[in-house]
Amino acid sequence: MRHQPRKRFGQNFLRDEGVIYGIERAIAPKRGDHLVEIGPGEGALTRAMLASGCQLDAIELDRNLIVSLLAAFSIHDNFRLHSADALQFDFNSIATSSRKLRVVGNLPYNISTPLIMRLLEQKPLIEDMHFMLQVEVVDRLAASPGSKNWGRLGVLTQFQCRVDKLFEVSPDAFFPPPKVQSAVVRLEPWPASPFAQIDERALASTVSRAFSQRRKTLRNNFKGQLSDHDFKQLGIDPLARAETLKIEDFVAIASHSRTLAELS
Repeated sequence: MRHQPRKRFGQNFLRDEGVIYGIERAIAPKRGDHLVEIGPGEGALTRAMLASGCQLDAIELDRNLIVSLLAAFSIHDNFRLHSADALQFDFNSIATSSRKLRVVGNLPYNISTPLIMRLLEQKPLIEDMHFMLQVEVVDRLAASPGSKNWGRLGVLTQFQCRVDKLFEVSPDAFFPPPKVQSAVVRLEPWPASPFAQIDERALASTVSRAFSQRRKTLRNNFKGQLSDHDFKQLGIDPLARAETLKIEDFVAIASHSRTLAELS
C-alpha cells in the first residue's frame, strides 16, 4: 500500500523492514494482547502485529488512508479501524476489564508530547506504550537528573512510568526521510509507584515553577512561596537549580508547598 505523505499530518511512513522487525520484537505482541496503534499509516507495523493474533484497534486521522487500510486488513477478525484524532479519542470506549491496552505508534512531532500526557491521564487502562519519536523528545523522556535534557517532561513522565530508550532510527528508514533522527521508547506505567503519593496536578505545578527559569536557583524560582528555611527542612539546597533535583525532591517540595497552603 503506497500513499502520498501529507505534510499537514506530519507523515513520514516507516518502510525499513529491519526497523519494523526491531519494533515488533520490542513490543512482542501475542495472542490475547489488546494493542492500539496510533497512526497506522501504510500499515507496515499493523501487518506485523496482526500476524501475532492480537486484538488490534487502529486510530487513523487521515481519511485518505482509511479505504486502503480497510482493504488491506478488514479481512482480519481481530482488526478494528477508527477514523479519529488520537488526541480526542476516548480510549475507555475500547478498553475491557480483562485486558489492559498496549499502545504503539509512530507519532508526529507536533502531537507527541500532548498525546503522551493525555495517555498518562488514562494510565490505569494501559499496560505499556511503544512510540517512535524524534530522538530529542526521547532523550528528554529518558533523561537523568543533572543532564541537560532533564526537565518537566522527564520528571512528570518518570513519576508515572518506567522509561526505556530502546534504539535510534535513521531518517532513511522513512519515506519521505525526515530531517531529524528518531528513536523508539518504551513507557510502562508503574504497577506500584516507587515515589510518595502526591496529587499529580500539584506536582506538575511545582515542576513547572522549578523549571520556569532554568538558569535561576530554587530560591529565585520559588520566591514568595518557599523560604530557605523550608528548603532546609526538606534537605534541599536553595541555591541548587531544578536540573539537579531528583523526582523525590520535586515530590517533597510539592507536598511541603501543599501543606503550607493548607495551613495558611
